[in-house]
Amino acid sequence: MTLKLKTLSCFVASAAIILGTSSSIAANRPAPSARPVGLAELDLQILLDRADFSPGQIDGKSGKNSREALAAFQAARGLAPGARSRKALLQALGAGSVIPIVSYTITAKDVAGPFNKTIPEDATEQSKLAGLYYTSVLEELDGRFHSAAALLKRLNPRAQFTEGEHIRVPNVLGAEPTAPNHAGAVKIVVSKKASVLRVYDREGQVIYYAPVTSGSEHDPLPFGNWVITDVVRNPTYNYNPDLFWDADQADPKMKIAAGPNNPVGVVWMGINVPHYGIHGTPEPGEIGHSASHGCVRMTNWDAAKVADLVRDGTPVVFEE
Repeated sequence: MTLKLKTLSCFVASAAIILGTSSSIAANRPAPSARPVGLAELDLQILLDRADFSPGQIDGKSGKNSREALAAFQAARGLAPGARSRKALLQALGAGSVIPIVSYTITAKDVAGPFNKTIPEDATEQSKLAGLYYTSVLEELDGRFHSAAALLKRLNPRAQFTEGEHIRVPNVLGAEPTAPNHAGAVKIVVSKKASVLRVYDREGQVIYYAPVTSGSEHDPLPFGNWVITDVVRNPTYNYNPDLFWDADQADPKMKIAAGPNNPVGVVWMGINVPHYGIHGTPEPGEIGHSASHGCVRMTNWDAAKVADLVRDGTPVVFEE
């Protein structure tokens, strides 16, 4: 059989081993949203991202990830849902003081690559590539600005995404670093039922929140208390068919080069359970919406931020 690695989680990685105007993009008949009245869905997603309560991939559409990130933000800030807390919520999010959409000039470095023309789904074909790079400037910008490609196209309908172009992008790069004083002194809790990861400081306060995809019927999350054993940036990926229930056991073991389209994305955080870890993904739009092969997947940008906060020995709790 042909194993489609771009849709898989990790199960094993190598140990050798990111001024314009406010947006009002509307969703296509969105589901009911808990966002404050008068705040566009896109603006809410950007403000939540900047506040370290990630909505996952920013797309301007109302959805589960955004609603739950907002609820988590309100709970962490002691803000009750409802109209009475609206002013305090907007102030806490930075609404009115932060311009959600800003201008960005595409640079020579942005377009220099290297890029892959396409990323094959077959593991054998992936193993032949020198790197699992972005496939286009647009995909690179998606990762940098935490965005869906469709959103950047809607914000820039005439853009060719070439060097020197001025484009409109979510304002996610100007936020303060994620709790820099807490690095290493944190605890990670992953909830299987809620499909979220929370990072707590020593006082038990949530300092980072993000949606995740974790485990499946065939590859359940190993509930319990664990610790981080290694943090590897730009990891290679060691594919072993013995570790996948749906793999062809006749397939050979192989190594897949590093890159943002690597099956475990741009960072791997291993725990003291063989073959399990927390990592990035080449498919950020699926986070919070689909199952994985056991490990905890996050968007590449969320995984990179969490990696900045942990050290070897950081406690990790996997709960139902």
